[in-house]
Amino acid sequence: MSQQRAHSPGLRAWLGLLVVLGPVLLVSMDGSILFLTMPRISQSLTPTADQALWTLDVYGFAVGSLLIAFGNIGDRYGRLKLLMIGATVFGIGSAGAAFAPNPELLIAFRALMGVAGATLLPSALAVLSELFPDPRRRAQAIGIFAAAFAAGFAIGPVVGGTLLERFWWGSVFLVNIPVIALFLLLAPVLLRDVRATRPGRVDAPSVVLSAGGLLLTIYGIKHAAAEGLSIVPVTAAIAGVGLLAWFARRQRRLEHPLIEFSLFRDRIFTIAIITGLLPLAAWSAAAYLAGIHLQSVLGTSVLYAALLALPGAAVLTTTCIVTPAVVGRIGKRTALIVCHFSIAAGLLLLLPTGVTEGIGWYIASTAVAGVGYGISFSVVADTAVAAVPSERAGSAGAIAETSNELGNALGIALLGSLAALIFRIQGPDLAPTLDETLQLPDLAPAVAAKAKAAFVTGLHTVAVVASLLHAALGILALRWLPRSENGEYSSETPPSFEAVRAGEHVR
Repeated sequence: MSQQRAHSPGLRAWLGLLVVLGPVLLVSMDGSILFLTMPRISQSLTPTADQALWTLDVYGFAVGSLLIAFGNIGDRYGRLKLLMIGATVFGIGSAGAAFAPNPELLIAFRALMGVAGATLLPSALAVLSELFPDPRRRAQAIGIFAAAFAAGFAIGPVVGGTLLERFWWGSVFLVNIPVIALFLLLAPVLLRDVRATRPGRVDAPSVVLSAGGLLLTIYGIKHAAAEGLSIVPVTAAIAGVGLLAWFARRQRRLEHPLIEFSLFRDRIFTIAIITGLLPLAAWSAAAYLAGIHLQSVLGTSVLYAALLALPGAAVLTTTCIVTPAVVGRIGKRTALIVCHFSIAAGLLLLLPTGVTEGIGWYIASTAVAGVGYGISFSVVADTAVAAVPSERAGSAGAIAETSNELGNALGIALLGSLAALIFRIQGPDLAPTLDETLQLPDLAPAVAAKAKAAFVTGLHTVAVVASLLHAALGILALRWLPRSENGEYSSETPPSFEAVRAGEHVR
């Protein structure tokens, strides 16, 4: 009984979790809050098409490319210190973006917010391993963390649309300031200041290689999807992959690498990280294409389309919270299998959608797939953090977060490109996208109907392909992961991590 009481987190730990969730929610929400705000920004600042794209993308580029670097910096030099600096910079960037007088400054402040966001996510996740040393309580806390992150991305467009009904476009950035101020006030009181938690210096060339490689790869993939295959995005993607390969080779020679690639010898860790990537790819592509279907094909308003996503978001958020307790009973193997098959089934529910109907099927799809998405967010983060000693929690969490960012980029790029290809093959061939086709003057109703039908076919194709990929990964987990594995790691047994490094951790 006394041992259980020793492991039970006190009120301070739960209050610390609550304080950490504020910046996490903001970082996630700011990844999607501009989806409905860009038309108003375009009216006020008149950015070029390139500047509008950079305003949307630069935040995600900065977050995704710097997660690994800042996860390691926090591990070595103190997570609370990095959290305080990151939150301050995020607040400054938010205020600057709200009052930016031109597109150039708006892009610069969005980039600054992205850099700050990359400092907050891995350190906030690592702080949870300090607040909750018991594996079961830590898993619950990480489930709540994952729920806040997922909910932030889901409600971002709704928050943006609601603010725009009453205030000017800068309000979508100013809403961050009170949360940041509260965090800066309470964090020093509730969170532990951990210094020099990991030995060795940060390898500067590895930081440059990881950040540069991820930035170029994500940029190349996204722009190839948006603009088609051309010299600049293709060259950027190839250069990015080359830098990442160089980065991987360098890590094997370092005594204190940024990424411990030997972790991937653990099957559950490997499947979990892949699970961080593939569901985000399916989620981002399905959300993007279904949003177009709701607005451009079925004719719903932008805000109404965002509200239709709330039931699925509620299922996703709830699943994130309850998953740790369920995993404690059924194990991570079963959870990972359920994750992929539920996403596969949810995506197939998009197939009955058509040119004149589909709202009910869309809600059902997001609800069923939301179970799998919720499991993926919770299990991936907990598996990454639990697989290493506490001094490596920030960098391990960064691997999980980076897989999410790459999945988000790949989903829009690859699956979005597949939908665009189907539209070009089956559509009226008057414009490259559905929206551009429908905006053409004097468009005949029959031609508009053909364009909408071609888009729906592309949506169905993407749903089937993504569903098959998830079913395949579910089968892989079913056959590859040992039946007796419950997927639990103990944060109190760092020797298992050393065994992984030595290649002895065979499950």
